[in-house]
Amino acid sequence: MERQQWSILLTICATLIQAFLTANSFPEADKITSLPGQPQVSFQQYAGYVTVDENQQRALFYYFVEAETDAASKPLVLWLNGGPGCSSVGAGAFIEHGPFKPSGDILLKNDFSWNKEANMLYLESPAGVGFSYSSNQSFYGYVDDAITANDNLVFLERWFDKFPEFKNRDFFITGESYGGHYVPELALLVVDSKLNFNLKGIAIGNPLLDFNNDFNSVAEYYWSHGLISDATFESFTSVCNYSQIVRQIINTGTLSPTCAAVSNQVQTEVSDFIDQYDVTLDVCLSSAAAQSRKLTQLQETEKIDVCLEDETSKYLNRQDVQDALHARLIGVSNWTICSDVVNYHRQNLEILMLPVLGYLSRSGIRILVYSGDQDSVIPLTGTRAAVDGLAEFLELNTTVPYRVWFEEKQVAGWTEVYGDVLSFATIRGAGHTAPYTQPERSLLLFSSFVGGKPLPEALTH
Repeated sequence: MERQQWSILLTICATLIQAFLTANSFPEADKITSLPGQPQVSFQQYAGYVTVDENQQRALFYYFVEAETDAASKPLVLWLNGGPGCSSVGAGAFIEHGPFKPSGDILLKNDFSWNKEANMLYLESPAGVGFSYSSNQSFYGYVDDAITANDNLVFLERWFDKFPEFKNRDFFITGESYGGHYVPELALLVVDSKLNFNLKGIAIGNPLLDFNNDFNSVAEYYWSHGLISDATFESFTSVCNYSQIVRQIINTGTLSPTCAAVSNQVQTEVSDFIDQYDVTLDVCLSSAAAQSRKLTQLQETEKIDVCLEDETSKYLNRQDVQDALHARLIGVSNWTICSDVVNYHRQNLEILMLPVLGYLSRSGIRILVYSGDQDSVIPLTGTRAAVDGLAEFLELNTTVPYRVWFEEKQVAGWTEVYGDVLSFATIRGAGHTAPYTQPERSLLLFSSFVGGKPLPEALTH
């Protein structure tokens, strides 16, 4: 046999051996045989714990879903929900963009799961959130951004030891809301650590980036959407603005009489029957039969289960589900979507994230900032201004002028791109958790980002 033929044969053998090793090197103890009530699928799922501090017996819980097809060639994406202190497994995986959504006693297939485009890794962080825990519960007394970012970095290092095949894979860190802190801060540690992670980019949705700018944009959003009166808008901007209200609550736990009066008037006009995370979405009603029928009728037209959070909580509190996930409750009696035990250092909300994003962009990390345009909690107006300011500070030229982007035959949102590292996009009709209220448009945005492709600028057929 000629030398060239031997070389080809050896290459083929090496490839087959590597494929065999790859297929058999994932931790069998973490492999999920099947989740209760799930439909049959072809991809693999894993869940379990990674210890990040042996002395304190602190461990973070993860849920990993292989890509639906061609998992070996798809990127790895870490997802972090915000809060601070809310579950990426409960919110991100089971409500937003994981492969399944709870419905009664079963799981329904999510046709717009992000694992169509990537291998998805959901992390409950910090310890005390969801199934993650610290045996030394004094840890919960003071948790901040620095602790969270460091634990997340240790998690990644040790998770890659469990799944070494992904260590050199294209890697993205994504999240939303207070993930606007979690994601950039973890990415910064990854870049500075010089660890051999192939970090390509980060994406953050409706993120908290600039405390004053983000919160003070709420008043204009309320007013422009008809939620408050002209007089209340005036009070909410000149007498006591929203950043003052939030800061007083953080620092003292109470409001001054002036700010309390403004806050009460705002709440009265907005009412308790509006979902501030999506001002156009109906709220979850009680379980009374008549209201349930009304809700069912709404879902037939809206296609959104507004009680999905309740269903997720019930599902993840089932013992058979926890057994299938290799999860356990330590120090708490119930799984909750946002932690009741973690005392997060709320002053961290005021940490400005724009310098961190600037550092990452200068390091060649691609950044996508996106906003569901029906969110009044962190409105797109504040986020858009923050991104514009960052681009100006970095002296980035606009490479894609502000324009619409399409999903099939409808406008899906608007976008603008600065240089080759910074992008902003809105998702039309989406709330604070965009993949929940606009799953198809969110999947298209996600696919374009991880694939390095521009958002569609014309109608598709």
